[in-house]
Amino acid sequence: MVTSHNLGFPRIGQNRELKFALEKYWKKEISQKHLLGTASDLRAHHWRQQAVIDFLPVGDFSFYDQVLDTSFMLGNIPSRVQVLSTTDGQNGNDNELDNYFRIARGRASIDEAECSCVRAGEMTKWFDTNYHYIVPEFSKNTAFSLNAARLMAQISEAREQGHKIKPVILGPVTYLWLGKQKDTANKLDLLDKLIPVYQQLLVELGQAGVEWVQIDEPILVTELSAQWQLALRKAYAELEHGSVKILTATYFGALRENLLLACSLPGDGLHIDVINAKQEVDEIIRNLPGHKILSLGVVNGRNIWKTNLAETLSWLKPIHCKLKNKLWLAPSCSLLHVPVDLGAEKNMDTEIKSWLAFAVQKLEEINVLTIALNNGESHVADQLRENSQAFQCRRNSSRVHNDAVKHRLAQVTGDMSKRQSAYQLRAELQRKKLRLPWFPTSTIGSFPQTSEIRQARRDFRSGTLSAENYRKRMQNEIRNCVRVQEELGLDVLVHGEPERNDMVEYFGEQLSGYVFSQYGWVQSYGSRCVKPPIIYGDVARTRPMTVEWIAYAQSITEKPMKGMLTGPVTILNWSFVRDDQPRSETCLQIALAVRDEVLDLEKAGINIIQIDEAALREGLPLRKSQWKAYLDWAVNAFCLSANGVKDETQIHTHMCYSEFNDIIEAISEMDADVITIETSRSDMELLAVFDQFHYPNEIGPGVYDIHSPNIPSVSSMVELMEKASQRIPAERLWVNPDCGLKTRHWQEAKPALKNMVKASLVLREKISPSKKLA
Repeated sequence: MVTSHNLGFPRIGQNRELKFALEKYWKKEISQKHLLGTASDLRAHHWRQQAVIDFLPVGDFSFYDQVLDTSFMLGNIPSRVQVLSTTDGQNGNDNELDNYFRIARGRASIDEAECSCVRAGEMTKWFDTNYHYIVPEFSKNTAFSLNAARLMAQISEAREQGHKIKPVILGPVTYLWLGKQKDTANKLDLLDKLIPVYQQLLVELGQAGVEWVQIDEPILVTELSAQWQLALRKAYAELEHGSVKILTATYFGALRENLLLACSLPGDGLHIDVINAKQEVDEIIRNLPGHKILSLGVVNGRNIWKTNLAETLSWLKPIHCKLKNKLWLAPSCSLLHVPVDLGAEKNMDTEIKSWLAFAVQKLEEINVLTIALNNGESHVADQLRENSQAFQCRRNSSRVHNDAVKHRLAQVTGDMSKRQSAYQLRAELQRKKLRLPWFPTSTIGSFPQTSEIRQARRDFRSGTLSAENYRKRMQNEIRNCVRVQEELGLDVLVHGEPERNDMVEYFGEQLSGYVFSQYGWVQSYGSRCVKPPIIYGDVARTRPMTVEWIAYAQSITEKPMKGMLTGPVTILNWSFVRDDQPRSETCLQIALAVRDEVLDLEKAGINIIQIDEAALREGLPLRKSQWKAYLDWAVNAFCLSANGVKDETQIHTHMCYSEFNDIIEAISEMDADVITIETSRSDMELLAVFDQFHYPNEIGPGVYDIHSPNIPSVSSMVELMEKASQRIPAERLWVNPDCGLKTRHWQEAKPALKNMVKASLVLREKISPSKKLA
């Protein structure tokens, strides 16, 4: 009999219940008991939603991030928080959760005393997804100790509710690989300290009667050195001696040169991502020891298109004949990366909706495949017929293809991706036109989205607010935003983006080839959720998307106004993308749409245009051997969108929370006049790349961590910029936050920006042109 299971489920809730509970807790509007109760209710509901499969995951729920959960479970808590835990006098359980939030976001509550605030942990992307994790911190003195109380409590919860469960934990080697060494020691030297803690965890799981545990080692789909391969062998050789069966889980890619290693690791089973590694299955079957089960991730856990069940069954049948009861079926990876339930979408276009599957529907697909293999296709004939009809409908739909878009793409030439002149000449023309001071200040684009702004958008969508009154409301918000920036003394202003619900969804709503969900929320980090739009067909701009708002903002100020756009690669990577043509082709379609908007902004008198490519690094393949192909088309798409402007028009781009050092040459090829990047959480460590690479254009290293409610001091920002000026000439440095201010409150943003402007004045005094000449 085939066994079905799941690697993980969305934790935020169908209606973002966890998000709202977290934010109320941080505001001290609800107690910790209330927050824990909400979490317990969500887990119970999510387990019921997954009840169609055999093994349900436990341990995949998190208040913020599963990597941070692992750090706390392993006792790897930074010393700056451990001090608080011994001095604040709270009881252990309460304080542990507050310490957890201090590492996640810098403080446990919005009004926490400054003495209790700490530097938040560094945050970066989880492999090649838009999910962010808190980076573990290591030193040669790092010690580990097990605290599995939360995991064990959730196991008891699920069992009391009658579920058959499989705990999910992050593997020891991947955990080390994901972390950052804070001194000169080698992370792998900590493995000998870490393994006994994992052994103790497995003992406790065995004592609790756990049969199977899923240990995630996704680094097996990356290019590993001999040392990391040896670490995997060593770790699992010492972990296999116990009563709990180990399922080693890989996902997000193919195993390639790690295939034999993955097959030979001690343990009882192996999960692979068939969406990305289908071609490896036969070789894995040949090399997998006879006692091991093979779990095949046959349903895409990262996209929202239905699985072709007929094709999948046809492929699975001979495998089932070989493996029999050693075959398990699952999604390719955790369903954390897709929305919860398509059934909640009552307003979506019914034809396109019939092509989709969210988390609940993906588990139903697994169930259909399992029943068909175990009992015969006749037992699920209706479901198979409906699935086949949906695929036929999508293949034949006239809504998917647009001949005009295809024709325009065919007319694109290489010259369209090049600026008229080299950067040095452009920079001189831009300096004369803009007349900005040294260390010019600006923001990344968005300003706080108040409840009044969100309500106005809702009223406009529902028809209770007329288009004219909506326009007046948004203009009033823009006017207030401009006034605040002028009072603060910022040099380059933005309109604040009050009209935008999301930096990708807003643009998708004005492009052809997109459809939108109402409840399709996906967690990005902590309480931050996004609702990725769905690209189902060819993409084109149908009308100007931002010109009216930004031109209005420029009309009410003498200071330069920066036009704000999302770049084609980020729009692509933060959407659910059609799977019937290469992603590169879809990206170029989007690039042409953005290009039209850029040129219209320039015609409207906007002399600075920022095209955010926050997700450029995120889309990078996990293997370096595949980087060039991706970067070639991704950089070309950005250049196609940006480079039709005159030399005097200054093009900015922005990248956040990504390790971009290893693609700095590609970033340089984008040839943006100014690039703004996240550096505050990493204490400017990301700028080390400029010791070896001469980056010729201007740079704004972020000095204000907007993902924390903490307000940075003037001195801390001056210190960060002085570190930056040691690597980048001061005349090419900008002063700005790490990212947009949409998620912050005005009472946090105003004093932080005020300090940022003061920091720039200090820098101009300390590192001015006259002092430089002297």
